[in-house]
Amino acid sequence: MSFSAILGQTKPLTLLSRAVGSGRLAHAYLFTGPDGVGKTTVALDLAAVLLCRRPQALRPCGSCPGCLKLQSGNHPDFLRIAPEGAAIKIDQIRNLKKALNFAPFEGGLRIILLEDVQTMRREAGNSLLKILEEPPADNLLLLVGNAAGGLLDTIVSRCQVIPFTPLPLPLAAEIIRGRKPELDAAGSLALAALVDGCPGQALTLEADGVLVLYRRLLDELVTEMASPAMRVEKALALAAEMAESKEGLEPLLALLRIFLKNTLAARTSATCTSFVPEVMRVRERWSLSQLSAKIAAIDLAEQALARNCNRSLTSEVLLLDLFDCSTPS
Repeated sequence: MSFSAILGQTKPLTLLSRAVGSGRLAHAYLFTGPDGVGKTTVALDLAAVLLCRRPQALRPCGSCPGCLKLQSGNHPDFLRIAPEGAAIKIDQIRNLKKALNFAPFEGGLRIILLEDVQTMRREAGNSLLKILEEPPADNLLLLVGNAAGGLLDTIVSRCQVIPFTPLPLPLAAEIIRGRKPELDAAGSLALAALVDGCPGQALTLEADGVLVLYRRLLDELVTEMASPAMRVEKALALAAEMAESKEGLEPLLALLRIFLKNTLAARTSATCTSFVPEVMRVRERWSLSQLSAKIAAIDLAEQALARNCNRSLTSEVLLLDLFDCSTPS
């Protein structure tokens, strides 16, 4: 893999290519943007180029000792830190600080990739901040997160921020179909629209079965029900399935937000041909205030999950709010 093989992120790749080519890399980068648009892929490819002993035109050779060690997951100068459970823990950052007390093993550059940095609690963030304030020589930190807003402002200010954006839907659909050739053109385009141009997110959701639950939930949500009792029954039944989804709950909420925001856009758009059929079914039924209330309910659910609140209760409260708001006032 090389930078040239990454599609749709021209600005980030241009900035990084210039930095690598000039030998003027910052000591820390923060890659921000929605999940599934290539942030981690770019970080890994940047590491591959920098740890390669014979790179050519921003492309690792793939056969030198540096490349072979990285490919096997055994490169001593590449550290990868991901959340343990729901968050990156303070002990993980403390262990990183200890490792940084030593020079890179192979005498070149050590690269540290921190994934989902928005999950760090304040104490872990403060510990990382101390590293960023006095960065040790010959170390490059690559922070990857879905939003800079979840980080301490002081951390953001000490990194060069590289924003990533959703891809145009046709390009996202092309990437999805390349990974899932069983999908036809219409199906891959619909899936790209569903995840708002984030192909990696689409592939993950398909593999984890989240899309199946999302489609069932959406079908019930947009269907007009005869009585309030039926709405409550459906909401509670689906809430139980949501709570059991574990790792799929947060992406499910993200999909619901995308759907509601698209419906909100359809309410104010003169031309609606680009929206999925479910949006067209409800764009006239739900008022702007109802749609805003639904989006606010999702925001509250995500905040509750971030505080490790009970997942079953959070799911129930959310779906009761969504279904209660689904009838015109």
